[in-house]
Amino acid sequence: MQPMSVSAISDVVGGVLSDVANPDAVVDQSTVFDSRSARPGSLFLALEGEHVDGHDYAAAAVSAGATVVLAQRPVGVPAIVVDDVLAAFGRLGQHLVRNALHGTTIVAVTGSAGKTSTKDLIAQVLAAAGSTVATPGSFNNEIGLPLTISMAAPGTGFLVLEMGARGIGHIRDLTVIAPPQISVVTNVGTAHVGEFGGRDKIAQAKGEIVEALEPGGLAVLNADDPLVMAMAPRTRARIVTYGRGEAAAIRASDVVINEHGQAHYTLTTPEGAADVQLQVVGEPQIHNSLAAAAVAREAGLSTARIAELLSGATAQSRWRMETHTRADGVTVINDAYNANPDSMKSSLEALAVMARGQRQRGIAVLGQMNELGQDSRTAHEGVGRIAAQLNLDQIIVIGGDEAQWMQQAAEAAGAVVVHLPDQDTALHLLRSTVRSGDVVLVKASRGVQLQQLAEKLLQLDPEVAV
Repeated sequence: MQPMSVSAISDVVGGVLSDVANPDAVVDQSTVFDSRSARPGSLFLALEGEHVDGHDYAAAAVSAGATVVLAQRPVGVPAIVVDDVLAAFGRLGQHLVRNALHGTTIVAVTGSAGKTSTKDLIAQVLAAAGSTVATPGSFNNEIGLPLTISMAAPGTGFLVLEMGARGIGHIRDLTVIAPPQISVVTNVGTAHVGEFGGRDKIAQAKGEIVEALEPGGLAVLNADDPLVMAMAPRTRARIVTYGRGEAAAIRASDVVINEHGQAHYTLTTPEGAADVQLQVVGEPQIHNSLAAAAVAREAGLSTARIAELLSGATAQSRWRMETHTRADGVTVINDAYNANPDSMKSSLEALAVMARGQRQRGIAVLGQMNELGQDSRTAHEGVGRIAAQLNLDQIIVIGGDEAQWMQQAAEAAGAVVVHLPDQDTALHLLRSTVRSGDVVLVKASRGVQLQQLAEKLLQLDPEVAV
């Protein structure tokens, strides 16, 4: 972070100093909201959560080295007291963008699915063109965005920011804090459709990211998604499209998915063509990588160099098609960060490809998809039918009504499905039945916490014969 004194930060956020003996003390490290991550020179955010109040940990953060706390009340240690910590932190992020990050290109990424993987690929490729800072994990909201900004410093060439939305206006607010020069939209799907009230509302919200561009900016749009392409009239910026169709400016052709679920394709740009062999798993990564190619092209990288960088890029964020093989040869795909009908379909298809390619058994362990509203039953039944049509060797569903909807639809389509009440029961079954070479996909919405099952499954049980 650009070094700032406590008094300067207080002026920017409109706060009042409390228990501050030295207003000239400097904050020069990135911001933290976990007291265990505090270190000398950091700013600690005292956030009030549903179960934990950060004000209770302010003293621990300062003891660990934090210079000052941003809080809503005095906490007995050096603090800047404001009416609203999140709003004040947003003002600090906006100040840093405008006053400390001169010459930094801000790349904003959104979409219903794939935005984190796309952001990770963009960051890895852009690193060849200049110093790059990117959103860690999925810190894509009003906390994560200014937190990522605080990780940058003068001289940062690219700031890659993932932007999420829970409703209309949320992305607009984020772009006020960090106005992008390049905006990327991955797709408009069914994730959170229950919260938004329909895909048209999702498209309206996601399109705010291209509305924020100035005429000299660049909108990177998925040519294969009609709802994304419909955003074109909403921006004054230049537009570059990507996709698998001939109309896309940045496109993939001659696609082959290998036995590990990784895509090989020919990358074509207006400047030429080159071969790409992705290391990341899943067919949706083709589109994600094409979006990254479009951004890298804007940064001045050649087609050949982009292809080389994409071929070396790896998964950076956890629980998104995170693939590991145990010592006994069992492969576990931990894709339990989130789930919606589109991502369920692509993950199940990747499982089927990997199992067939390796001539091994494919096992799907599925939990519910959240935030689908009135479409929930139809969506879960659709996933059940897809799983059945892929002829997987075993389908296990975990949970209540949603799991039963998947089970009933899959069984009606001819599949044999095991319905289990909880993770512990599923773990016991898997530990006693998986064998060397099996490929196991674990997939559900984040709230189900199925990543815990995947991680336990990765721990080889010495009592189980393989």
